[in-house]
Parts: sequence; C-alpha cells; structure tokens
Amino acid sequence: MKTLEPILEKALCGQPLDEVEVASLLATPRGKPLDSLFATARALRERVFGEEVFLYGFVYLSTYCQNHCNFCLYREGNSASPRYRKNIKVILDVARALAADGVHLLDLTMGEDTYYLEGGGGRLLEMVYEVREAVPLSVMVSPGVLTPGTLVEIARLGVDWYACYQETFNESLFARLRIEQDFDRRLAAKVNARQAGLLIEEGLLLGVGDSPADGALAVKAIETLCASQVRAMTFRPQCGTPMADWPAPDSLNELRTIATFRICFPERLIPASLDVDGVQGLEARLNAGANVVTSMIPPRYGLAGVSRSQLGIEDGLRTVSVVTPVIEQLGLRIAPISAYQQWLKKEKRLSKKKRS
Repeated sequence: MKTLEPILEKALCGQPLDEVEVASLLATPRGKPLDSLFATARALRERVFGEEVFLYGFVYLSTYCQNHCNFCLYREGNSASPRYRKNIKVILDVARALAADGVHLLDLTMGEDTYYLEGGGGRLLEMVYEVREAVPLSVMVSPGVLTPGTLVEIARLGVDWYACYQETFNESLFARLRIEQDFDRRLAAKVNARQAGLLIEEGLLLGVGDSPADGALAVKAIETLCASQVRAMTFRPQCGTPMADWPAPDSLNELRTIATFRICFPERLIPASLDVDGVQGLEARLNAGANVVTSMIPPRYGLAGVSRSQLGIEDGLRTVSVVTPVIEQLGLRIAPISAYQQWLKKEKRLSKKKRS
C-alpha cells in the first residue's frame, strides 16, 4: 500500500493511478484519511459536474430469472422470492409517474426472464418500443445477457444505456457468485453493446469476499470497457439463497469504492443507490462523490427493489420529494433534464470516438 496524500495530489492533477495506488484508496482507514478521500472525490465531482445531481427511476418489470446466482433473491427456484411479471399497462403507468415526478432516466430492469428474451427478444423489444413512445426520457435496459443482434435492435429503438453487471472481475469469485455462468460471455455482451452504440453501466457487489486488490482489478477492467457509469452496491443477505446466512457487511467499503471511482473516473456517472440503505444512506453516498440517485420507485404499483426488495417503496420514501431535501442540504441541486441530455450527447460522441 502507498501513502494516501501523494495519491490524492496525483489524482487532483489529472494523472492516472496504478493498481497499487487504487488498492490503497480502497483500503483507506477511518478518520482523517477517509475524510481526505471523500473531500478529494467531491472536489473532482464539482470540477466536472458542478452542483448538479441526476435522478433515475427504477422499473423492476419482471422478477423471474433463469439464473441461480448465490447472492440474489430472484434466483431461479427461490420460493422466498416475490414473483411477478408486470403487464404493459402497469409498466407505462409507472414510467409516466416517474417522468411526472422529475427523473432523468428510466431503468427498465428484470431478471434474465426467458418470456422476454426468447425468439430474439421480441417481447423485450416491443415493451421498450412502447415505453419510448409513451415517455420522452432516456432509457436504460438491464435484462441480463443479450445477443449482439438484440443489442443492435435495442439501440435502434433509441435506448441509451445497457447495464449488465459483472459484480466482480475476480474470475474465481465470479464463479462462486454467478453459478454456471460464463465470465467471458457476460463481459462480451458489454463489448457488443458498445459496438452497437449503447453506453454501458458496470457494477460491483461488495462484501462478498472481495478485497482491495479485486477492486483495483475492476477499475482497470472498467477503464478497458469504457463504461460510462460505474456502480458499487453493498451485499445484503437474501432469504432462501445459499448466502442467506452470510454476515451482513456495513456500507463503508461501498463509500470507499464510490470515492475511488470518482477519483479514477471524474467525468463518469456514479450512482448512489437507495436500494441498500434507503434515503438514510443517501447523504453519505453523495458525500463520497456520487452524482446520480438511483432506484427511485413510486409506491402503489407493487414494484420490488433489488438489494432490499421492499425498503421504503410503499412508504413513498423513494420519490423525488423525499430525496430533494437531502440533496439540497449538501449544497447540491437536481439538474434540469436538458443538462442530462447534453451530458449524454457529449458522452456518446466520446464513446464513438473511442470505438473508431
């Protein structure tokens, strides 16, 4: 490990960090060193994004999944999982409600549901088309691994983002988490998505046996992938899964990872998810350098979250009116839709230039 102060000074000067330096950031001890880490992350966020924060609406449209991930509530065969497949009317009602609430993007998420993916993903494409016609917002799809052809069609429909989280770039840990899934196939889906013109979001799951060295490996891989948004989420044990009795970690490593992502990728979007600790955890994540509030879910539609399936949803604690005071008390503000669209256009130009 290296001394923290010169690493932070190097980052503030815009110099890339090596893997040992990144691992050092991810192992920053509590107290003044951690305060310095977060302060540097906030300074770099302000340098690029000013005071603006973006909001993402979350539509978990199907909780059916063909996979057997050890960490996931929605794994195939888990009788403790809430199962539903929302019809198009409900999906459009939710999309309109989120748009009216003031989010910048709709994240259309599901398990790897064969109902939507069979036959070249025709039902998925139809659903995306309906949403794009109904709501004039940016769209992200998170449906699991898609074929190159389906990714091309998704992009043709005007989708901006494809999210397909690796969770870890330690292949041994991946094999223990994502049972009987192919590491390279999942990685290739994101490469294919970029080639199709989609921006990609990459994500890590923390507290599942990962180390600072694993985090540094992930940062290097994310740079190679040219992911435009990078997310970290703390693992929460799920009923009915092989990891149900896994000790629940605190969220400190998530905060370190958010700050490290901001320091390594100052111009990219970094989410603060409401799915792990709810609105009570939002301030800490924003103070660590995040600039996107994700997992905004309207009540009364029977929707689930991912990490903690019901946290705050039916109590209305995942709405713009609830997160706005938290954002504003930190001296930040919700960006206008036009600012998000402007960032997207710029990022797509840069992504296209990197591909060519």
